[in-house]
Amino acid sequence: MKKEDKSTIIEQIKELLQQYPHFYLMDIGGLDAETTSALRRKCFENKVKLVVVKNKLLHKAFEASETDFSPLYETLKSNTALMLTETGNAPAKLVKEFLKGNKNPEAKPLLKAAYVEETMFVGAQQLDTLASLKSKNELIADIVALLQSPAKNVVSALQSGGTKLHGVLQTLSERPE
Repeated sequence: MKKEDKSTIIEQIKELLQQYPHFYLMDIGGLDAETTSALRRKCFENKVKLVVVKNKLLHKAFEASETDFSPLYETLKSNTALMLTETGNAPAKLVKEFLKGNKNPEAKPLLKAAYVEETMFVGAQQLDTLASLKSKNELIADIVALLQSPAKNVVSALQSGGTKLHGVLQTLSERPE
């Protein structure tokens, strides 16, 4: 590969890293064509961009970036695929679902590392942690639900209190003197 081609690819990888706030480094080496195709289809359905990259070129793109990705350098061995996403936990959930039923701890795709919410996660054991992270939209929904809860309680108490008060007054008025 010519040096100009390499620099173009490095620039493209760098732009992808800037375009997406979260990415996962996965090992998908050794997957047959049918399984790889199924994984790509799942990624497309879940709005996750899957790109197979050369480790050396990815390393150079990391170095050219403003963010310090040095903790991820050690994971750049064997085959590497980038899973880029807008939602931090989407690739982890996708991979967990994809591997459902497979008891082999070395089953592919295998998580090498991830960069989610400006935090780096290294190692395959981090997959469960990443899958359980809540996305920004999920956190906003939780906060809205928590804020609405006290208001609903007050409205409910006022409505039920009115019927109780009416019941007490009616009972008192019907009581013989």
